[in-house]
Amino acid sequence: MPYQIQRTNITDVLLLTPKVFGDERGFFFESFNQRDFDEAVGHPTNFVQDNHSRSKRGVLRGLHFQSEHAQGKLVRVTHGEVFDVAVDIRPTSPTCGQWTGHRLSADNKQQLWVPPGLAHGFLVLSDYAEFLYKTTDYYYPEHERSIAYNDPQLNIDWPIDVSPTLSAKDQPGTALTLAQWLA
Repeated sequence: MPYQIQRTNITDVLLLTPKVFGDERGFFFESFNQRDFDEAVGHPTNFVQDNHSRSKRGVLRGLHFQSEHAQGKLVRVTHGEVFDVAVDIRPTSPTCGQWTGHRLSADNKQQLWVPPGLAHGFLVLSDYAEFLYKTTDYYYPEHERSIAYNDPQLNIDWPIDVSPTLSAKDQPGTALTLAQWLA
């Protein structure tokens, strides 16, 4: 197995730490291996799309999900650091309404597996961050939804002391609350 697997407080969300081989020249690690990933999650997983974003310090992207064509996401950072959050919004899940947050960085090389049916977002902690992720379904803008990053029911402990920079769709009043989504 090319990585160590840590289960989180949310059913099926995994934190993957790769085995990194380094010396004075630099480092090497397997960032993805289909056979080993399928073994880690316990079932075959088919990724269909890779995405790459770059964001400045204080940018908060999310909490996003698709109401139809739910996407599983395998996320990682190749430059900088983010606080990455997954929120269980699956009504029948025993962890519905819970969140898990992890610092992902180019230095720790950790990845987070966010299975289909969860909302996902991240806050950039470094001057900028490059964020890569694989998805299990295609992007359908007509099905994209956002849950408010500051939903009081979720009470996410974002490591920020100023208002984050948000897109129009993520602004308070535009994004849903968890209660609205589950109603």
